[in-house]
Amino acid sequence: MRVFLIDLNQEVDEGGGIISDNRQSINHLQYRHILKEGEYESPPPEVATGKRGRPKKTKSRNLFERLQNYEDDVLRFMVDKVVPFTNNQGENDLRMVKVPQKISGCFRSQHGSTMFFGLRSYLSSCKKQGVSASTALSLLLNGTLPDIFTPAE
Repeated sequence: MRVFLIDLNQEVDEGGGIISDNRQSINHLQYRHILKEGEYESPPPEVATGKRGRPKKTKSRNLFERLQNYEDDVLRFMVDKVVPFTNNQGENDLRMVKVPQKISGCFRSQHGSTMFFGLRSYLSSCKKQGVSASTALSLLLNGTLPDIFTPAE
């Protein structure tokens, strides 16, 4: 599956972010074929007699079921040019929000959390536009903003 998705991403990139409807259909069929093979590699857990609750699933089975249940979401990058192949930036943004919560259990004040989120949002926007964090912070401390924050004429 990993090789298939990486190859598909390369095909989409080479196609300018969009591939034909015919290629999309073929890729959906290949995806489902790989999932069918995955069913044999990671079968559902057997129901144990005498035990209560749901049977425990392996991590690979959980991943398999997510890939199966969210097929359209997994392959959305080949249909919609705006959707990135990975969501690493979104995960990184959320991870930085969780750090203060884990360290102290919460934000100490409303003002502190507002300042934290404002700064994180600013740095994330700068990073997405190719402005380094050190440059963005120095510009901010000097009272200027990068060109990305000035309105276009």
